[in-house]
Amino acid sequence: MTERIRLRPLIVEAAGRLAEAGVGSPMPDAENLAAHVLGTERMRLALVPMVEPELAARYRALVDQRAARIPLQHLTGTAAMGEIDLAVGPGVFVPRPETELLFAWALGYLETLAHDHTPIVVDLCTGSGALALAIAHARPDADVHAVELDPAALAWARRNADTRIADGDTPITLYADDVTDPTLLTSLSGRVDLVVSNPPYIPDAAVLDPEVADHDPHRALFGGPDGLDVIRAMTPTIARLLRPTGATAIEHDDTNGGGVAALLAASGFDDVVEHIDLADKPRFVVARRSDNP
Repeated sequence: MTERIRLRPLIVEAAGRLAEAGVGSPMPDAENLAAHVLGTERMRLALVPMVEPELAARYRALVDQRAARIPLQHLTGTAAMGEIDLAVGPGVFVPRPETELLFAWALGYLETLAHDHTPIVVDLCTGSGALALAIAHARPDADVHAVELDPAALAWARRNADTRIADGDTPITLYADDVTDPTLLTSLSGRVDLVVSNPPYIPDAAVLDPEVADHDPHRALFGGPDGLDVIRAMTPTIARLLRPTGATAIEHDDTNGGGVAALLAASGFDDVVEHIDLADKPRFVVARRSDNP
């Protein structure tokens, strides 16, 4: 009989291998890969003291790929946003935990709206569909629209949207379009309650970790010399889409909170507020459209 292998020492060994490779979160990644191989939750790994050699070999192979700085989410095939999991892989930006804070703010804002109409939400640069689909899941009463230009990312968004429909969520409306086009979504002008966006915002000269530089689509990352090219171009469209006192929330590079806030203020937005992320870095700006544009 083939001898089974103790799981915890295997995970500790893997975490050391990942740390040597420069992975920023070696133990969580080692545990998440183990949970993926075993088909369980990370918090339940303690209930699996031993594994078969075949599973251990599969696990070590995945650890080797992670040590080569392939993103964890590409190896597991999923990323979370809110209460849903999204399929991700090559060709689409991997949603980050930082965006959960913007998502939480968006849900809180929707709770403040009067119940005299169906809330309309627009997600610009939707990528995998993360924000749009998480909002539609949490707020089945909302009419959610999502825009993505890149064909590969849009294919991932459609795949995720189909999965959410199969699970019973309210369908979203996807558009293959450019968020910098001033004629974008003209049928929704003045009707939208909330615009959210996690756009390309990294300055062109930024030095990135291999997981990002080598695996996330550059089109989803870089926003020009100062990182604001896409945000600058879409701000007037956001103002046009929003109903009076409607709101927006835009994620940005940690060097650009003040720049995004200034763009929104210059476009006639009120109540412009900068928000920090879990690392106390500037991460997203929210603002309300003036009721006297």
